Amino acid sequence: MEILKRILSFAKPYRTRLLTAVFFMAVVAACGGASMYLLKPLFDDGFNKANPQNAFETIKNIAFMLVGLYFIKGVSFYIKDYLLNNTGQRIIMDIRNIVYDHVQNLSLGYFSRNKTGQILSRITNDVVNMQNAVMSITGIVGESMNFFGFLIVVFLMNWKLASLAIIGILIVVYPIYSFGRRLRYISVDSQNKIGEITSIAHEGISNIRIVKAFAMEEYEHKKLAQANRSFFDTFMKAVRITAMSQPINEFIGIFAISILLMVGGYQISNGTLSTGEFVAFAAALMMLFNPIRNLNGVNIQIQQALSSAERVFQLLDSPQEVKDESQAVVMPSFEKEISYKNVNFEYIKERPVLKNINMTVKKGEIVAIVGPSGSGKSTLADLLPRFYDINSGVIEIDNIDIKIFKMSSIRNQIGIVTQETILFNDTIKGNIAYGRQDIPLTQVENAAKAANAHDFIIKSQHGYDTLIGERGVKLSGGERQRLSIARAILKNPPILVLDEATSALDTESEKLVQDALEKLMKSRTTIVIAHRLSTIIRADKIVVLDKGEIKAVGKHEELLTESPLYKKLYEMQFEAK
Repeated sequence: MEILKRILSFAKPYRTRLLTAVFFMAVVAACGGASMYLLKPLFDDGFNKANPQNAFETIKNIAFMLVGLYFIKGVSFYIKDYLLNNTGQRIIMDIRNIVYDHVQNLSLGYFSRNKTGQILSRITNDVVNMQNAVMSITGIVGESMNFFGFLIVVFLMNWKLASLAIIGILIVVYPIYSFGRRLRYISVDSQNKIGEITSIAHEGISNIRIVKAFAMEEYEHKKLAQANRSFFDTFMKAVRITAMSQPINEFIGIFAISILLMVGGYQISNGTLSTGEFVAFAAALMMLFNPIRNLNGVNIQIQQALSSAERVFQLLDSPQEVKDESQAVVMPSFEKEISYKNVNFEYIKERPVLKNINMTVKKGEIVAIVGPSGSGKSTLADLLPRFYDINSGVIEIDNIDIKIFKMSSIRNQIGIVTQETILFNDTIKGNIAYGRQDIPLTQVENAAKAANAHDFIIKSQHGYDTLIGERGVKLSGGERQRLSIARAILKNPPILVLDEATSALDTESEKLVQDALEKLMKSRTTIVIAHRLSTIIRADKIVVLDKGEIKAVGKHEELLTESPLYKKLYEMQFEAK
């Protein structure tokens, strides 16, 4: 019930449309009931052979009334259907936008704990299924109006027979409720399995190079086939319930109608009921059971949709672990220094990743972070733009705790170049000017030139309008890196967080990328997770990390003599190069 209330809360902005649709539903139901009621005078008076003139007049009047009723019913049905579908689509559009917006604002920790395929399944499949819930709710209203319309007609005709009909209806309602509950539980399982299929397919397609490199196409096929079979088995359970519910309900319904027909026939034989009354009553009774039968189908749809809604609301209820303080302000221009003071951080409770970090980065300095794999280098850099919040201590910019600032204003002053080059399935210009369509082409070109990317761009098929494919698949590794550097140059941030790529490049690409990085770091405050000896040597300060702790701070020559760990890293990694 709570889930239904939440779904209906999205309908509040469209109350006027829905109330108008409900009005026309009532008109449709009234026209249907009135048309059944006209059967009584049609059979009692219209087929009266004793007075042919009056009989013809009655038939003529009823014919005109039926035409008028069905014209009004048709127009009302069109308006009702249009308004309901229009409102339903608007509600789903709103839900999808809200869900995607919420996902975008979730912290990185959420994505590390949940599969991308499962998240995508909720945004796509589950939100689409929620549309059935919205339409089913309106369907329940419509069918209920039809039901009560015909119920009024049968009570007006013969309240005794109508009372018997109510008993039959109550018997039919129980299996509808029972089947619906069973189907709800199966639908939750079914949607989880759809998410698993999406996840497997997403991983297989995203990592297609590795799949082919290891000749694992058959392995990936088996994984998907197994998940697909599991979904099929679950889906068939739902099919069995759905297929069983309709004939059972119809049998109970027709059994009740048969008893009522026998009782009605008996009343005709003893003269207490006219033929017209009986025909009209029987027709209205048949029509009365139509909404009940339809409600069974609607109930099945709504139970399936509610399971999807439950998954969507679970996503919407996922807390935003890192968020702006209620009194957060816009960060002023960076002027002096960045400070880490007694910073501690852990992804998993009681498993610290960073311990008692104290570090200062002056404006204009290049600070290189080095250390063994898993020492916390990337985590240290991720804390500055607040991708994660620290467990204790404080990070300050110009002696002000960064939690005082709005996250967007912090990130607007930080340029980030990640080790994994992340590009979008867009044009070259669209990737360099990411999210800023109003940037003049000349500025994009200048950034590309500074990143040593302009030459290869103008040689591509459509220049800056060339589509680069998903994740820049149409470009070489060096070209992708230079585009990401051009993107950072165009942003022109005062602070740079750089995770140098370790991927092997040919000599020429390596030189071009290194030159572009040097231009990028020029006149900027830079925190760099360093993998290149040239970057480390020219750094103003080198911070040596090991097991989440700072072991040494200094310049290259100093650390070679003062830090055994740094010397070991140098000999293992840099001297070998």
